[in-house]
Amino acid sequence: MTTMMRREIDEIPQAVARLLDAGKDDISRAGRALAAHDPAVVVTVARGSSDHAAYFLKYAIELELGLPVASLGPSLASIYKAPLRLERAAAFAVSQSGASPDIVSMLEGAKAGGALTLSLVNTTPSPLADTASIALNIQAGPEIAVAATKSYVNSIVAGLAVLSQWSGSDSLKKAVAALPDQLDKALALDWSVLVEPLARAESLYMLGRGPALAIATEAALKCKETCELHAEAYSSAEVLHGPVSLVAESFPVIAFAARDKAEASIAETASGLVGKNANVYMTSDKGRGATILPFVETGHPLTDALALIVPYYGMVEMLSRARGFDPDKPAALKKVTETR
Repeated sequence: MTTMMRREIDEIPQAVARLLDAGKDDISRAGRALAAHDPAVVVTVARGSSDHAAYFLKYAIELELGLPVASLGPSLASIYKAPLRLERAAAFAVSQSGASPDIVSMLEGAKAGGALTLSLVNTTPSPLADTASIALNIQAGPEIAVAATKSYVNSIVAGLAVLSQWSGSDSLKKAVAALPDQLDKALALDWSVLVEPLARAESLYMLGRGPALAIATEAALKCKETCELHAEAYSSAEVLHGPVSLVAESFPVIAFAARDKAEASIAETASGLVGKNANVYMTSDKGRGATILPFVETGHPLTDALALIVPYYGMVEMLSRARGFDPDKPAALKKVTETR
């Protein structure tokens, strides 16, 4: 029987195509509004997989526009009631449901502080969509499995599409437009080589840098959610500042590397871990001794990084079942988490 999670993973290219078609006017409007506002800083508001999407967009905005991006803790508004001075800021809130009270409160606080506010939501109308200056429906469609997959991808694509309009980058516009086809190719990639070693593992590391680190954080969360397998994401530089001491013989490591300026650095660290007899798997052919995981070259470093999550999702759904779990219904979790 095919799980709902697997069906939703398979829908990713179609969901992205729907977003780029149905959302093109809203995407253009959001890009123009951000360009007119000309923020000096960007802040993000999100939790869970949505926060990992915001983390990806942090790197994308910093790399494309040179603007610093910071994540706001929602408790600043919901618990501490702290006013923030955001007159020269833009605020991006990312949420599948648009219903979590603390996310809504933080966006209300950002708006009251003077920020131009944008929500990326899969549910409109919703409290978060109603709060934002500009609400963008990410058009992922109904997502039934508890673990977010297509909504995570569409949140990032929506942000990248807005960024391409905001920055005027023709190369990013072209890469975003090509994503439905590129992600369809990514769906066909086979990462099942990971299933057997991870089925008996107790812990593993996910490595990356830049946008690929945001992918690693999402990958680690999905491992915990669907497989009850402890996974931690680290920068391939930060892992050397202490966490490497836990890497012993046969310790699993997945290194996410895109075709960007960080690829060689990630490959170097991964190759060093091979020297510690770890089981290292890497989305690059620039290293030594690691098992190479297949990847798609999309023609742009940002979309290269995003495409890595698609074959990983397919693998982790298989891994969940191999470890005896139902990936559609992780224990102790529910689809919409409302925190205050």
